[in-house]
Amino acid sequence: MDVEERRARLVDRQLTAASAVDAARAVVVLHATDPATVHLSVLARCPGLTVDDVAREAYDEGLLVRMMAMRRTLFAVPAELVPVVHAAASLDVAATLRRGLLKQLATLPTDPVLPEDLEGWLAGVEDGVTAAVERLGSASGAELGRAEPRLRTALLPTTTKSYDVRRTIATQVLTLMGAEGRLVRARPMGAWTTRQHTWEPASARWPGGIEPLDPDLARARLVDAYLRRFGPATEADVAWWTGWGQRTTRRALAALEVAEHAGGLVMADDTAPTDPREPVAVLLPALDPTPMGWKQREWFLPEDHGELYDTFGNIGPTIWWGGEVVGGWAVRPDGSVATELVRDRGDEARRAVGAAAEALTGRLGGAVVVPSFRTPLERRLSRA
Repeated sequence: MDVEERRARLVDRQLTAASAVDAARAVVVLHATDPATVHLSVLARCPGLTVDDVAREAYDEGLLVRMMAMRRTLFAVPAELVPVVHAAASLDVAATLRRGLLKQLATLPTDPVLPEDLEGWLAGVEDGVTAAVERLGSASGAELGRAEPRLRTALLPTTTKSYDVRRTIATQVLTLMGAEGRLVRARPMGAWTTRQHTWEPASARWPGGIEPLDPDLARARLVDAYLRRFGPATEADVAWWTGWGQRTTRRALAALEVAEHAGGLVMADDTAPTDPREPVAVLLPALDPTPMGWKQREWFLPEDHGELYDTFGNIGPTIWWGGEVVGGWAVRPDGSVATELVRDRGDEARRAVGAAAEALTGRLGGAVVVPSFRTPLERRLSRA
């Protein structure tokens, strides 16, 4: 399977969808650390949808669930895949978060001073949060802090460093309860670009709790879904995407029937060639799942791709043409979309990119989207 075939598969499977949930299914899950990324990822794949359409599917219809999972990252997960992601990744993240919080409570000074039975005390806080959110139906972190005052327990600084400041445990407790499937991240508090959101009780979504799955079975199902969208992929790609160690990754792969190609592994029943489509210009946002789907990305990146990434390896907004990255884009302070091509793919590509940028400007309705992780090219274009 050569590079052209891999690019054709990528375009066919990942860059076209009819609805927000189908856009998520196209890449298994949507990256959701920046809430704006979810909306922009959907708009890029669904030319006929609006920002309001994405919110309707995610919040009114409950088709997408924001949850912390692979790589301790937030994703918008199709509702039917929630049990798989929960058992394969979120519960492990939750266990790590719980250990970390209990260690901080045991080793750092707190206000007020806590009892010796920290596990029992934390369980009481969580029960209080559950009761409060079930009573309120939907609440912000601040509202839950007022309803359950123990959330405002503070970890006190132990040094004079500028970053070592007094902070409450509220965010850690709510994040932990979300990872355990006891709370659900709900609507944003304000514009669709804000990172502030409300919480809802998981019991409203899953009265009997999230369906329990055997972790090994769930991991195998998650890798199956990944390979059907991102394959061919190497073992290193699978380990990177899931955030698992080598042993866990190999055990999940061993449970599947896979075939090996030059570019990596695919499911054994998914080896048919893909007919190339006519290329279209697609503007994917920062941290979109497609460019973040592989550890080894040389086959779709230009040689001069340094400006597309920040210093931590996070990719910024990218322009795609025929399954390869040909440039980047950004939103200016006036709400218009600026673009820059780093690969010349002819007049047709340039016209298509210009039209896509103009269309996205209109769909944003004046909203200025600034990624949390900014890249050199995005910074430069946003000032252009």
